[in-house]
Amino acid sequence: MFTNHKIYSIMVTTGDRFCAGTCSSVYVKLVGTDGESTRVKINSDQGLSRDSVSEIQLEWRAKGSPELVELEAESFLGITDDEWFCSSVVVKTPEGDEFLFPCHCWLSSSEKEVLIFQETKTKWEVYAPGLPEMVESDNALTIKVDLFVMWLSSFIPLKLNGLADNRDSWTNFHDLDQIFVDKKTKAYEYVQQHWLEDEFFGYQLLNGLNPMMIERCQTLPTNFPVTDDLVRSYLPSGSCLKTEMENGNVFLCDYKNLRSLVGKGNVINGQQQYLAAPLCLLYRNPEEKLLPVAIQLQQEPGEGNPIFLPSDSCDWTLAKIFVRNADFNEHELNYHLLRTHLIAEVFAMATVRHLPSAHPVFKLLSLHFRYTLQINIMARDQLMSLEGFFSEYTGIGYSGSLTLLKNAMDLLTYTSLCLPENIEARGLKEISTFYYRDDVLCCFWELSRYVEGVLGFYYPSDDYVQRDSEVQLWIEDIFKKGFVEKQSSGLRILSFINSFASVKELIKFITMVIFTVSGQHAAINNGQFDFGGWMPNFPSSLRQPAPTCKGETTESDILKTLPDVGTTVNTLGVWSLSLQLALGHYPEQLFVEKEPLERMEDFKRRLQVLSYDIKARNVGLPLPYTYLDPENIENSVAI
Repeated sequence: MFTNHKIYSIMVTTGDRFCAGTCSSVYVKLVGTDGESTRVKINSDQGLSRDSVSEIQLEWRAKGSPELVELEAESFLGITDDEWFCSSVVVKTPEGDEFLFPCHCWLSSSEKEVLIFQETKTKWEVYAPGLPEMVESDNALTIKVDLFVMWLSSFIPLKLNGLADNRDSWTNFHDLDQIFVDKKTKAYEYVQQHWLEDEFFGYQLLNGLNPMMIERCQTLPTNFPVTDDLVRSYLPSGSCLKTEMENGNVFLCDYKNLRSLVGKGNVINGQQQYLAAPLCLLYRNPEEKLLPVAIQLQQEPGEGNPIFLPSDSCDWTLAKIFVRNADFNEHELNYHLLRTHLIAEVFAMATVRHLPSAHPVFKLLSLHFRYTLQINIMARDQLMSLEGFFSEYTGIGYSGSLTLLKNAMDLLTYTSLCLPENIEARGLKEISTFYYRDDVLCCFWELSRYVEGVLGFYYPSDDYVQRDSEVQLWIEDIFKKGFVEKQSSGLRILSFINSFASVKELIKFITMVIFTVSGQHAAINNGQFDFGGWMPNFPSSLRQPAPTCKGETTESDILKTLPDVGTTVNTLGVWSLSLQLALGHYPEQLFVEKEPLERMEDFKRRLQVLSYDIKARNVGLPLPYTYLDPENIENSVAI
């Protein structure tokens, strides 16, 4: 007799956990857009055994693909506590297509579990060639209303008083202090008072918005011809650069990523903007103060590109402003946007695509991706579009931003995302008054200990990691979509490119992921108004070219170089945003087992102790470093 029924193959995998099997009867049903199948029993009277695959055939009259799988267990002889651990269900259609429905959870008798086809949740979209891919989205309308309200509330007052559209230059530094008066912090006031000082200039390269550029200098770059004669007066009597470099007292900030953008600045309000690619040499004196001693504003040495010194008065101030603008570009695009926001989006996307909600890695990570996708959609629309912030109010502009992101992507490695290794590679383990480093190492250690405790419960041996197909697909997706399959990225921890071979590897990677979206983002993001609210310390654009000779700069020249009024206040409006949920605060309890819950509580207690220690240290500091106090670390990239 003619029938429209088709034969579907269903493979149900029982996990390899202890007592994962069951004597209960387990039934499966397929659900599609045009109906559902009949309920069919999976197992025989002998039950389902641990670490096994059961395959059945099911007749179903359906036109489309299965979208849901419904599992239901019924007790055997009244045994109500006979739980079954299902890893996954794979449905193969008559046409040969396979659909994976991850489960990875326990199912008790008389319980029903509905599984969703994983690949339908989210899709990738190319952001720009050579950059991490992003979530598919046509616009920012998926963002919560409260995020939009928060965003707009910063700009409405600026529009009403006309400042946001003002194209005039600032006539004096006093007027700069009259905007965003209600948002000023003690840190802002400290920056305003000390921004001209060389000691503060060096301090903020360690403990300011961007502690990621500075590194120990053991050999001067060949394109930075600083001689002993130039800096002799800034070194101890009888010493020289070679000796001080050998003693670990010389440091360098090299903004070479901007080299290809010099001469290609943005145009704002009809006025050309200018970029530099400076090199800045710093010296740690016997009082442990880090002081800039030489600045070259372009990468090619020679006539028209002098090396500026602290004795050069207004020229020196202007040279430092060009360094701060270069630091703005590296900070906002490389270390903030790329290394926290875009990378976090890759982690979040791979997680919702490949890990079911019952998976332990999903449970560890999900709350650390709160608002991440939404805020990135908004950032691309409001900040990184052709009519966004970078196009309208920064010297680097939209196309320059993409170029710098690609330059930075070429240098992005897995080890550089692991902050303890990053700090050691830059030769910064021994330098004093480096509070960012001190707090990173403490936070990273506590986080690693927590992750190890949780994952050690679910993965008692390396074999468990190697056979976890979901977590292996997860890391493969991260590598392909986030690192564009770069063989040189170092993402493969040992010899393989896109898989985990051990529990240790998985722990290290998960620790890096959580710290990137929480601690590192807090350190890079949360001080933007503190250090950037006083605009001369962190200018988004410069309206005059870098000086090519000494002795001609005046205070008037500096004001003409700094951003105009409208550019300034629009930039400060961005800095004033904030949204936080503290690290270690998990309002939704996803774990149910005793061991991970105990680890979570221990993690919270240890973070409280760390918070107390950081507060105690900060009591004696003129400018407390608070950004990695666990109370100030948000769980996720949420702004």
